[in-house]
Amino acid sequence: MKKRTQFSVLFTALILAGLMQACGNRPDALPNIIVILADDAGYADFGFMGGDIPTPHIDRLAKSGVVFTDAHITATVCSPSRAGLITGRYQQRFGHEANIPPPDLGMDPSEKTLGDALKLAGYRTGIIGKWHLGSRDQYHPNSRGFDYFWGFLGGSRSYHFDESRDDAEDQEREILQNQTHVNFKGYLTDEFSTQSVRFIEENKALPFFLFLSYNAVHTPMHAKEEDLERFKDHPRTKLAAMTWSMDQGVGMVLDKLEKEDLRDNTLIFFLSDNGGASNNQSSNLPLKGFKGNKFEGGHRTPFILSWPERIPDGIPYDGLSSSLDIFATSLAAAGLDKTPGKALDGVDLIPHITGIDTTAPHELLFWRKEKMAALRTEKYKMIRLDDYGYRLYNLEKDLGEMYDLSDSQPELLKELITSLELWETELMTPLWDESEPWQQVTFEIHRALMENREVTIKSPADLHKLEK
Repeated sequence: MKKRTQFSVLFTALILAGLMQACGNRPDALPNIIVILADDAGYADFGFMGGDIPTPHIDRLAKSGVVFTDAHITATVCSPSRAGLITGRYQQRFGHEANIPPPDLGMDPSEKTLGDALKLAGYRTGIIGKWHLGSRDQYHPNSRGFDYFWGFLGGSRSYHFDESRDDAEDQEREILQNQTHVNFKGYLTDEFSTQSVRFIEENKALPFFLFLSYNAVHTPMHAKEEDLERFKDHPRTKLAAMTWSMDQGVGMVLDKLEKEDLRDNTLIFFLSDNGGASNNQSSNLPLKGFKGNKFEGGHRTPFILSWPERIPDGIPYDGLSSSLDIFATSLAAAGLDKTPGKALDGVDLIPHITGIDTTAPHELLFWRKEKMAALRTEKYKMIRLDDYGYRLYNLEKDLGEMYDLSDSQPELLKELITSLELWETELMTPLWDESEPWQQVTFEIHRALMENREVTIKSPADLHKLEK
């Protein structure tokens, strides 16, 4: 594995000295931990990623910490991605390979969540926003390690109160405070931000873990009128307006932490749950692909880690990293040396980004959903489509995944196939599948991308095109 070259030996020594001083000065000061998760956000749709949508507060967060340039989530659709993040384990290990078919199923109750783990360390735990890991009582956030929940249990909903549909009682899109139906006024992204600030206020005397799980910028494309007016000349008006509202909410959280003198000792992660979708105006450039497929645009994510008291600001980090690492990093920050559940697939990122460990966090990362699977090394990417074939790309030379090396590097392809198949021996049979029409759609999308063709089939409504 290539050694990191971003830090000099002197700078690493200074970091070590700073860590030792911080630990010595505040031995009992557990950091607050916040995970901020965007939904279906494009790789290129934030200011700190070079996007054309202004995100001053998320950019402020990026400047205060580490931006990971080769970070990934564990799935290219919402529910399995969240399952991997919240458990620190590949979700395929417990059969959570595709989105949950409502209403009865959910994430395996025997899996311990980050909420479970941090409660053991004395944290007050809360989730604000989207859950999408099951709606029955045994899957509810209050049953999965979270003291407090304000949000909805399903995968998507309106951004406005709708008593006749999404906010009808006793279904997975209604807004709940813990297990009680609540009404809300205004715009839902703003409500999630306001509720997060309230959670901080009510728990500021304790170490707390907050999972701020926005449903922005997932469809439906609802935005506030004033924000639509602000971005009326932007080529992607609705997406820009929705992103702006989320950014303002992140600013509210940062401002509250600073006001309460909590910011320096709060560990914050920011990322998206998968690549930008094909139906919400998002952009994943310069990556190929989008939500739902195994090209880089489907799973590479903007990723920030900020902890001002312990981590120098303005650091870019290029090691292969994953949303799996949030769990292990948080455990280490909270002083826990092991998980209360099963073995983790993620690692503590702090030694890697400070230069204590000069290797990349991961040598290999894996993805699989039904007929599609992929593997990443530091340099190469392999994609497998069952009943079709393989593609192999050198991402150092071909980040856009255009030039297949399967024929020119057969030994490497064979080696990576073996690694993928070995990983698959550790997995269980998926507990559910996507519907047959969507499986066919996903197959056709992968086939088009593997052949470098335009994707013309993006939903079951497009399948009639196959008959022509």
